[in-house]
Amino acid sequence: MDQERDAVLEQVSAAIGGTDREVIAGAVRTSLKWFASLHPGRAVELRVPPFMVVQVLGGTTHRRGTPPAVVEMSPQIWLGLLTGETDWAGAVANGSITASGERSDLSEYFPIRD
Repeated sequence: MDQERDAVLEQVSAAIGGTDREVIAGAVRTSLKWFASLHPGRAVELRVPPFMVVQVLGGTTHRRGTPPAVVEMSPQIWLGLLTGETDWAGAVANGSITASGERSDLSEYFPIRD
């Protein structure tokens, strides 16, 4: 698992601060898939537009319509959370992360270097 985490972080680090859309998109998609595999479930919809949406965390199951918990942020904020360059509470407070519904506080999962 550490090798997989390290590979994800390497890709994320290459994308942070960059402007190459394909590099950023690849890092977002790879890291979201990896994050969803670590935290399986359908209780929270995690959106990083325009690149990907995943459902995470066990509990309630969402199938149609607006999910009970939604978290949305930009690709830059997502990548920053993973590496610890972005603080969850600060990003929520300044509106960089929109988190609504039960279990939408994902702060305990970041950064992933721990």
